[in-house]
Amino acid sequence: MKAAKAGTKAKAGTKAKAATTATNAKAATNAKAATNAKAGTKSKAATESKAAATTAKGATTAKAAAPRKAPKAESHLAMVRRARRINRELAEIYPYAHPELDFRNPFELLVATVLSAQTTDLRVNQTTPALFAAYPTPEDMAAAVPEEMEEIIRPTGFFRAKTKSLLGLSAALRDEFGGEVPGRLEDLVKLPGVGRKTANVVLGNAFGVPGITVDTHFGRLVRRWKWTDEEDPVKVEAVVAGIFPKSEWTMLSHRVVFHGRRICHARKPACGACPIAPLCPSYGEGETDPEKAGKLLKYEMGGYPGQRLSPPADYPGKPAPALGAG
Repeated sequence: MKAAKAGTKAKAGTKAKAATTATNAKAATNAKAATNAKAGTKSKAATESKAAATTAKGATTAKAAAPRKAPKAESHLAMVRRARRINRELAEIYPYAHPELDFRNPFELLVATVLSAQTTDLRVNQTTPALFAAYPTPEDMAAAVPEEMEEIIRPTGFFRAKTKSLLGLSAALRDEFGGEVPGRLEDLVKLPGVGRKTANVVLGNAFGVPGITVDTHFGRLVRRWKWTDEEDPVKVEAVVAGIFPKSEWTMLSHRVVFHGRRICHARKPACGACPIAPLCPSYGEGETDPEKAGKLLKYEMGGYPGQRLSPPADYPGKPAPALGAG
């Protein structure tokens, strides 16, 4: 009886132990499943987060790669108004604007303008005192010995070609115009070495006949200001003539050239020191830092001598030095 009872207790203990083991195994299985489920959730979240980041990055890249929206095209009327405002601003900045060649009469201006091709006005002004001392009239110049004239004008460059032009135009003035410079464009452009630009310089400044002088400075600036995209000087002249009244043509030419020589340079315009920057669609092509831009200013704007040895009385800068004086 005792043996049977002991067997029963042993059997019961074995069942209890088995039950406990099963329970522990089930708990371990559940814990592992829970851990795996949690890990899977984290992995899924990480994957989704990475995918979202990739999508966002792709969207940003696409946005950056997308072309910028083009600025609204300026109407012709708006351009004309802006151009005329630029002219008014330039008139306040350069009230003393003038032709930067020294001359005392139409003949001297004509000769000086022919000499100014492919050189600076300063070099011409330093050369013409000796030239006009030797040949003060068309008759004197027409009778000059070519080699002697070449030596005088050598500093201006291309002196042989220029000597030929000066001898030819002087002879034409002597023989066809009574030794006087004609006051009509159609007559001036027939003279050797005289083109439309030179003719307009002479007409506007020696005869008071309005004209637009399209030199390299003028052409460069009107294209920067988007007045025209024409390259041909005759076409540029025609376009600009249609924007401004005739009475403004000569002084407009001086103002634009003054600005091109002093501030709006070809290679490195001084944008940060430009008074008309708010009106310029090309602002930023040059130096925009005011202090650095200020160091780029030339002639009287930068505190340096101008190009004329004998500037007008209202010129605020210093006269240029004579040849060999520095």
